[in-house]
Amino acid sequence: MLLGRRVLFLFLILALCVAPATSQAPPTAGSVDFEKLAIESTDWLAGLVRINTTNPPGNELAGARYLADILQKEGIPSEIVETAPGRGALVARLSAGAFPDPSRALLLLGHMDVVGVDPSKWSHEPFSADVADGAMWGRGTLDDKGPLVANLAAFITLKRAGLRLNRDVIFLADGDEEQGGDIGIRALAEKHWDKIAAAFCINEGGSTVVQDGKPRYVGVQAGEKVSINYRVTATGTSGHASVPLKDNAVVHLAAAIEKLGNWETPVKPTVLSKRYFEGLADVEDPELAKWMRVLDTPERQDHAARILSAANPVWSSMLRNTVSPTILQAGIRANVIPSEARAILNVRLLPGELPGEFADDMLKVVADPQIRIDIDAMNSRPSPPSEIDTDFYRSIVKASRVVFPGAPVLPLMSPGFTDSAELRVRNVTCYGLGPFPLTEEEEARVHGDNERLPIVSIRPGIELVYRTVEDFVRAP
Repeated sequence: MLLGRRVLFLFLILALCVAPATSQAPPTAGSVDFEKLAIESTDWLAGLVRINTTNPPGNELAGARYLADILQKEGIPSEIVETAPGRGALVARLSAGAFPDPSRALLLLGHMDVVGVDPSKWSHEPFSADVADGAMWGRGTLDDKGPLVANLAAFITLKRAGLRLNRDVIFLADGDEEQGGDIGIRALAEKHWDKIAAAFCINEGGSTVVQDGKPRYVGVQAGEKVSINYRVTATGTSGHASVPLKDNAVVHLAAAIEKLGNWETPVKPTVLSKRYFEGLADVEDPELAKWMRVLDTPERQDHAARILSAANPVWSSMLRNTVSPTILQAGIRANVIPSEARAILNVRLLPGELPGEFADDMLKVVADPQIRIDIDAMNSRPSPPSEIDTDFYRSIVKASRVVFPGAPVLPLMSPGFTDSAELRVRNVTCYGLGPFPLTEEEEARVHGDNERLPIVSIRPGIELVYRTVEDFVRAP
């Protein structure tokens, strides 16, 4: 009997010793060293910022090769897709099984191209990635190389953790976003959809707003306005500048631009904007909060919108269609009255608005037979907003409560357009994050001079993205 017990005991010990390692649960977000990950990510970002991907010409393939080297060191294969000479994207995938299922996949999207710069207006070289005054300086640190690297950090950490996934996770670094995406996300969607097909997506477009040193709210972009350029043309009689003419095209164009630039378009709050202001009212100044809560009241809506628009130009843009004159062209010599003068208006239309009808509305405002208004370019595609009653959105809320406790999560309809529009028309649920906590002043440097990312914001931004992704893709 004693011998039998000893044999049983030895058998149990042996069974424990040879138990497969996979029986142990993989590490959770709580075991990730986010401080170390932030240091790594800062280095990755610095290297990417130093690659000049100003669009045009773009030069995204240089950025794609740089990212491919980082992924290769982590044992993650990737593919560089060339959409035009020197232009393209990088795609990598973590598979949940042998057969990819696009109906469940999650896409982590960011763009490598950046807008141009005037170096003479910068305190540091725009592509130096200098660290000074507690921030990394450089074009793209905020738009969109910083968020792109946050996606990269989440993607790599998933691989390192060896998590069992319930869906494929795709990392996509694309280009040409700053020029509309014709040889970026649009080309990829039309010609390489099998490589990037997904049901869900994290992209840029949101914001984590800091006030008085504390996160005020986490804004998640779930919809966006449509960007259209309109061409305004004034015609008149050409002649010698010594003889002023009443039908001077330059004068008529200037008058038209003055009217359109100061036009207060009708208030049309969308469902997303109403949800945003309802949530913001809980943390806003009581006087402004009072007007946020009555935006849905017809008899008080216009007055409420005027107060909110005066308080914040971003709020004004969320509540209505907007018109911004951006380019004026006229004349060939100082002593010649031109027969034609032209301007470009950048218009941002609310979802569902018709571009042709808006052109007619602008002509009514101008009320000048010498003025013609035509569509010059559709910069983005009209797209439906993404639903926010989803498990994916709830993963964002859950992660935000851990990283930014006390800060509400609010759905946004962003005034600016992103690559998400091209995906939403393909039934992809896209949410835009601005993972790095920034003040409104810091956020305003996007596309501006001295763009920079506070070093202290990198760690929480990376943690927000990783916790969101892990919660959504981790298999039980």
